[in-house]
Formats: sequence, C-alpha cells, structure tokens
Amino acid sequence: MELGLMVEPQIGGTYDRLRELAQWAEDQGLDAFARSDHYLDHERSAPATDALTTFGGLSEATTSIQLVVLVTPLTFRHPAVIAKTAATLDEMSNGRFALGIGTGWMQGEHDALGIELPPLGERFDRFGEALAYVRAAFDGGTGFSGSHYHLDPIEVLPRPRHVPIIVGGSGMKKTPTLAGRYANEYNMFVTDRDTLEQRLEVMREAASGHGRDPDDVLVSFAGPAVVAPTSEAYEATLTERGARRDMSAAEYEAFLAERNVPRGTPDEAAAIVADLTSMGVGRFYLQLFTALDEVDTTEIGAVFTALRG
Repeated sequence: MELGLMVEPQIGGTYDRLRELAQWAEDQGLDAFARSDHYLDHERSAPATDALTTFGGLSEATTSIQLVVLVTPLTFRHPAVIAKTAATLDEMSNGRFALGIGTGWMQGEHDALGIELPPLGERFDRFGEALAYVRAAFDGGTGFSGSHYHLDPIEVLPRPRHVPIIVGGSGMKKTPTLAGRYANEYNMFVTDRDTLEQRLEVMREAASGHGRDPDDVLVSFAGPAVVAPTSEAYEATLTERGARRDMSAAEYEAFLAERNVPRGTPDEAAAIVADLTSMGVGRFYLQLFTALDEVDTTEIGAVFTALRG
C-alpha cells in the first residue's frame, strides 16, 4: 500500500508551513504529498494559498516525493491553463506532479468570490470535456472539439514526460466512468466495501471499453485514520471524537468500521490496510482537516508507522 499525506490549506496555513509538511512527508519516506485546491473554507475566510502556485515552490523544496493536487476545480481555470500549468510543474518537479481535476462543488466559496458554479449536469459535461482536452494537450497533435472547449490539432509544448491524471469523487456512475476512460488514478473518500466494488466495476468496464487496461488505474482512498497505542487509549479516543459528533464510542466505531477507516491499535490498523489492499486499493492518503499550524507531525508520524505495519 502506498501512503500519502493530504492537507487542507483553505482551513488556514502559510506556504512556509506547507513546505515544512511536504519536506517532513518526504523525510518520512511517504509516496505522496497532496493538498486541496480551495480559496475559502465554504464561505469562511482564512489564510489560504493557491494550490498550483505552491506546487512550483514545493517542486524546488523536495526531491523525490510525488506532489498531488486533490483536486483543482475546472471552475477555477480553463483546461488550457490547467494543462499548461501541469506541464510546467512536471518540468519543474522532474516528473513528480500529479494532476487531480474535479467539477468544483463548494457553493459558498464560489458565491462569496463571485466565481460561476454552473448546475451539476453542466459541470459534469464540462468535466468530461476538460479531461478529454487535457489528455489531448498532453498527447499532442490530436486536438479536441466539444460544446464548451476546443483545442486545435496542434502540439502543446512543452509536453510533459508523464503527468498522472486523477479523477475523484463520490458518484456511482459518471465519476468512475470518467476515471476509467481518462484517469491514471481513481480517488475516493473512504467508503464501504459494496460501494467500492460497484464503483470499481464501472471504472473497469469503462477502461476496457476504451482500450485501456483497468489494472493500470491506481485506486486510492482519502480519509482519516484513528490509531492509538493500546485498546484502552483507542476507546478513550473513540469517546472523545464521538462526542464531537454527538455519538457514543460504539456509534463512532461503527461509523468508522462501515467506511473501512484504518483504526484501533497499530496491529489492528495495519490489518485494515491489508484488507483495503485486498479490495484493490493501492494508495491511502491520510487526510487532515485542520489548520496547517495545528498538524502534529509526531502524532501523524505514529499513525503512518502503524499503517505500514
């Protein structure tokens, strides 16, 4: 199982702290460092950096770890800008940048900043076209023409050596279909086994239907992990975190279990990671919903040690 750290800088955080966390993740031997791409936390304003800009700096500040945007919304940028920026970051990072693209969804963010958020159906139409556009730009010379976007059959230079395209989301049909057709990585938030299996079936059918090998698509989960050194400490953690959600410890444990969240003592968490691997998940992003200055690297370092088994 590949492991990555994912942070949410729109909750608050400077570039300097983002760089520190990326370097920490690299020093820990993690496979990936990911961040979201939001300008506001819903409509709440906090110090929030632009994702794709920061990856330019992180390209220079790190040497080996993959740098991942999960995900840049197409409402922020035209596909030409997305493709050109990704190709530039590919060059700056020596092939370590991975491009997650999404429809955009946070209504309050768009409303507060005056960014158009089209209806969901139109966003998915644009999403499919944006993926085709970016793929055509990366492949070179094929061009693309759709209802919303157009690219002449020209070579868009520089061509990246390899920018993995990531498609993520919670849909059962459209998202896995697009992932199968265009993506190198299919990402989703932690979920139950039945939902995962249904999504993977759709993704694999779409990949095969477009002449792609489904096994070439990396499947990844993003979400929390709740790990404690002993069973007693884990029970106390369940009680504390469950109370924040108005749940008992047992209710919160059931909530985590249904979603296959790595949890329990280190041995128990490692067993869940092994089970995820058997279900076809190849990467797990530990997703932190906290301001960057509040990230405790000692604590999350212990979590990653447990997840490695």
